[in-house]
Amino acid sequence: MMTTVPVVEPPGLCYRLVAPNLVGTPKLVRDHVATVLRHSGCEDIAETARLLVSETATNVFLHAAVARLTVATTIGPERVLIEVEDESAREQPERRVAGEWDAESGRGLALLDALAEAWGVRPVAQAKVVWFELRLPQGTAR
Repeated sequence: MMTTVPVVEPPGLCYRLVAPNLVGTPKLVRDHVATVLRHSGCEDIAETARLLVSETATNVFLHAAVARLTVATTIGPERVLIEVEDESAREQPERRVAGEWDAESGRGLALLDALAEAWGVRPVAQAKVVWFELRLPQGTAR
């Protein structure tokens, strides 16, 4: 479900990674987010977060001519908010139609729709943030 404002509100534990926008950055980003979640007791959603942040960071690499991106992972009491910021305020994500079953692109926003509790895009200064939230399973120890 796409919305405009994430539900997670501070305070929460927030971890940030600033990385160059290079071909290997999506792997770095997904490993960072998965490690943060596992070390915070959020193992149940780590792989879903890993997939979605990888898709989001890959979109920055493929579609935004920017030097770097910032990933913020905020762990709240009931949800995790993951934000990917890049300095391409004019480049908004577009839903693309996936090609053949083995095509390598066109599924990122559909995955956000299917797997995230909520997601959206918001402008910030001269940049944009694509964010998504995942609900923590009840009883998740952090």
